[in-house]
Amino acid sequence: MDSLLTPPDVDALVRDLPKVELHVHLEGSMPPETFFELATAHGLTDVPSTLEDLLDWYTFNDFPHFVDVYLASVRALRDEDDFALLASAVARRLAAHNVRYAEMHVSLYAHLVRGVPAETVFNGIERARVEAEREHGIQLRWIPDFPADFGVEAAERTVAATLEHGPPSVVGFGVGGVETPLEQYAHVFDRARSAGLASLPHAGEHGGPVRVREALDVLGAERIGHGIDALRDPDLVARLVDEQIPVDVSPTSNVCTRAVDRIEEHPLPAMLDAGLLVTLNTDDPPMFGTDLTREYRTAHALGLRPADLVRLAANGVHASYLGAARRRVLLREIDGVARRHGVDLPALV
Repeated sequence: MDSLLTPPDVDALVRDLPKVELHVHLEGSMPPETFFELATAHGLTDVPSTLEDLLDWYTFNDFPHFVDVYLASVRALRDEDDFALLASAVARRLAAHNVRYAEMHVSLYAHLVRGVPAETVFNGIERARVEAEREHGIQLRWIPDFPADFGVEAAERTVAATLEHGPPSVVGFGVGGVETPLEQYAHVFDRARSAGLASLPHAGEHGGPVRVREALDVLGAERIGHGIDALRDPDLVARLVDEQIPVDVSPTSNVCTRAVDRIEEHPLPAMLDAGLLVTLNTDDPPMFGTDLTREYRTAHALGLRPADLVRLAANGVHASYLGAARRRVLLREIDGVARRHGVDLPALV
């Protein structure tokens, strides 16, 4: 499966499908060339000093190594121009895979704790967002988050900075990191939701079905990041199906983080068979050696048919905060691409 030898007709379908990304981290999407530029500019001495060596260093080895690369990428971001450079590079890469809209997690607390003001982060990524829409036709929206294992102070500081300085393009509030009990963050998410932000937590990648239930019951989750552990609880699956709570799945990431042992064992097909509203995503694409085109090819290699791939694309639109009018336009375009490639589906709109 590593070679992902996709039939030409499926490759063409995947290439032409308008796509949406709903679970992708801004900092974890930093291209190695961008990292090298920032590391050189800021004189980082604890990372490879040549682009060739840095490209080798970027190659995923294991999860601890990934964490080292991720944290180094965070440390390379200092000023508004850095954040603009990063967001511009990420938008350009997404657009190359026909991604029309993305909701990106921003590790806001990781910057706040280093003394980087929230205004610096938001001003930089907003400048890039406007340029990316003009130059590439891609729309970006933001989901500031904090790590669950850092405690209440981190959560409160992050939500306060988001509500004080976040632009209108912030659509949600999230929590990631090591999965821990979520009850302590109920009031933080209540505050975010009262301000009109969607609750978009990570849950159920390593922490079991209980974390997914907490995300729903305690945090009022409107979408679940990862959520693959939900399959271990039939009642939870039935609830997710009944309420049509989207689950944002990232197959390559799940293998890299050892949530799934082998890509051939990934539960994506079973999740679709169960009726879950699944979206397809990359999480931290260059650090996990993937992109959204590759994730669609992986989904096909797992046994999904062309019609399933189209449905995944449509699911991303339905699960997004794109806005009703823009969703209809994009769904009509997906429908047109599907029919042009001989994939006949019920109406997507």
